Amino acid sequence: MLIFLSYAMITCFMYLIMSKRLSPLVALLLVPIAFGCLAGFAPQLGTMMFDGVKMLAPTGIMLTFAILYFCMMTDAGLFNPLIKVLLRLVQGDPASARPCSGYASGWMAMALPPTSSPPPRCCHCTD
Repeated sequence: MLIFLSYAMITCFMYLIMSKRLSPLVALLLVPIAFGCLAGFAPQLGTMMFDGVKMLAPTGIMLTFAILYFCMMTDAGLFNPLIKVLLRLVQGDPASARPCSGYASGWMAMALPPTSSPPPRCCHCTD
C-alpha cells in the first residue's frame, strides 16, 4: 500500500509542478504532508519531519556553502586558467573531454576507501 502511495505522491508532485499549479517549494511542502496524512501517519508526522530535518540539515548547510563558495570562485575567475588548459588539451572541443571526466571519476571512486560504518538507519525502523 505504501509503495502505491509513494508512486502516487511522486506522480502528483510532478503533475503539480509541470502544470505550474504549484511552485516547487510549495509542492515539496504540501504534497508529502497530504500523502503522509492519507497514509495514516498524521499523529507521527511532526516527529518524522523533525527527525528528517535533523538528519538532513548538515548536508543542506554543506551544500549551500559549496554552492556559494564555488559561485564566488567562478565569478572571481579562479578556474579560468584551468579551463583554458583543458580546452587547449581537447583542441577546443569540450565534447571530447567527456570520456576523460568519466575516467577521472571512476578512478576517484576506486581510490577512495570504503566507509567502515554502516549506513544510517531510519529512526522509525524496527529490527
